[in-house]
Amino acid sequence: MNKTAGRRRAPPRPAQPFASLGPEQVLDAAAAAALEPDGRLLALNSYENRVYRLGGAQGFLVLKFYRPGRWSDAQILEEHAFTAELREAQLPVAAPIERNGKTLFHLAGFRFAAFPCLPGRAPELDAPGARELLGRALARLHQVGARRPFVRRPTVGIEWLGAKARQAVLGSRLLPEALRARYERLSGLLLERIAGVYAQVSPVAHVRLHGDCHLGNLLWGEQGPLFVDLDDCAMGPRIQDLWMLLSGAPAEQQAQWSELLAGYSLFADIEWRELRLIEPLRALRMLHHAGWVCARWADPAFPRAFPWFAEVRHWEGYLEDLAAQLPAIEEPPLLAR
Repeated sequence: MNKTAGRRRAPPRPAQPFASLGPEQVLDAAAAAALEPDGRLLALNSYENRVYRLGGAQGFLVLKFYRPGRWSDAQILEEHAFTAELREAQLPVAAPIERNGKTLFHLAGFRFAAFPCLPGRAPELDAPGARELLGRALARLHQVGARRPFVRRPTVGIEWLGAKARQAVLGSRLLPEALRARYERLSGLLLERIAGVYAQVSPVAHVRLHGDCHLGNLLWGEQGPLFVDLDDCAMGPRIQDLWMLLSGAPAEQQAQWSELLAGYSLFADIEWRELRLIEPLRALRMLHHAGWVCARWADPAFPRAFPWFAEVRHWEGYLEDLAAQLPAIEEPPLLAR
C-alpha cells in the first residue's frame, strides 16, 4: 500500500524567518540587553514566536523573539504597555522586564523581550472554585482594558480573523484543488452569516482583551490563574476571552458558564447580546487557524507540528466542520442567563 496515499505534495518552503537564530545568538541577545545570562538555555514550545527559558544572575527569565513581519514595534509596545498596566493593577500577568528604559530590544534583525519566569502548573478548571477565580481575574483584566482603547493593535472580528485567513487559504497550495470551490463557497457563506449576526447585535462595546484566552495561555499558581502571554491582545467584545474556556456537552457548558459568571459579575458586567457572538467567533477561529497554518507553512516548525495539514482527508474533515458551523451560527445562544 502506498503510504503517501491521501497526502498532497507539500509546496516548497523558502528560508524560514528564524533560520539564523540559534543558542549563540540567543545568548548574545540576552547579554546585549543586560540580562546577565549564565549559559543555561532551554527552548520552549512555541510556534508563532521563538521562546526560551534563560538562566541568569537573578534566576530564570523567559526570552521571546517576535516573528519578523507580524507586529510592528508600535504594536508590540502597546502589548507591553497593556501588560504593565495590568501588573500595576495587581493582576497576575507576566509583564516585560525593563532595561535602560526599554522593554523591546533589537539585535541582528531580531526583536525580543524578556519576561519573569512565573511558577505555575497547568490549570485544572474542574477543581472547586477554579472557574470562579478565573472569571474574577478576567473581569478585572477587562475593567483595566476598558480604560482606553488600543491605537495600533487589531480588532477581533471578520476582517482580521476571517477575510484575511480566507485569502491565505485560497492563496495556499496546501488546499487541494479539488476542494477549492467548496472551501470558497463555505467560507464565503460563513462570513456572510457572521456579518449578519454582528449587524443584529451591534453595537457591542469593545475593550482591550487578552485575545487568545485558552488553557495553553494560562498557568495556575498558589493564588489562582496566571496570564503568561498577551501576544494576541486586541480590541474586541468581552465574550471573546470567555467562550474558549467552555467545553463539553451543552449542559456541561452551561454549568461552566454559571461558574465563570459567578466570578466575573463580582467585578464587571457583560452585555447579554454578546452571547449571540459565541458561534460566530468560533467560526472565525476555525477560519483563522487554517489561514494561520497556511501562512506559516514556510516555517519548518509548522509542518512538524501539523503534518496532517498536507493530507486531503484533513481538508475533507475541515470542510465538514465548516459546514456544520453554518447552522450553529443561526441557533439561539446556548448559554442561559
